[in-house]
Amino acid sequence: MAPEPGPAAATPAQAVSTADYVAQAGAGDLWEIESSKALLAKSKDAKVRAFAEMMIDNHGKSTAKVKAAAASAGVEAPTPTLAPDQEKMLADIKAADAAGIDKIYLDHQKTAHGAALALHQGYAASGEAVALKQAAAEIVPVVEAHRAELGKLAP
Repeated sequence: MAPEPGPAAATPAQAVSTADYVAQAGAGDLWEIESSKALLAKSKDAKVRAFAEMMIDNHGKSTAKVKAAAASAGVEAPTPTLAPDQEKMLADIKAADAAGIDKIYLDHQKTAHGAALALHQGYAASGEAVALKQAAAEIVPVVEAHRAELGKLAP
């Protein structure tokens, strides 16, 4: 069975089904958490490390929010799996040495947060399930705040 398209497949103009939204949101959060753990294993930069810790915390919360909204809407939230593009970005971060990891991590964070913002904005605007539309709308400002933080950290 082919993997579901990753968050990069969604754009604000492209509505996704409820099942795809839940799967892609879960994959995005999983990527954020795993990539941040990989960064913490090697990075010495206090600001980048603090951002990674915030990603682990915030994306754990958004996973819980989407799961609760999915349950409320009667939609199954599958165990998240990474899309091929997310697997590659995670592999890049894991393969990076301590000297290069911060730049690679931050570059991939920009890409992932752009995709996440498009996904959540798109579902908030045109999703089918009210509880999930509300969750997506609540997640959008968090993702926007992450993007603002990334702008301050970017080399």
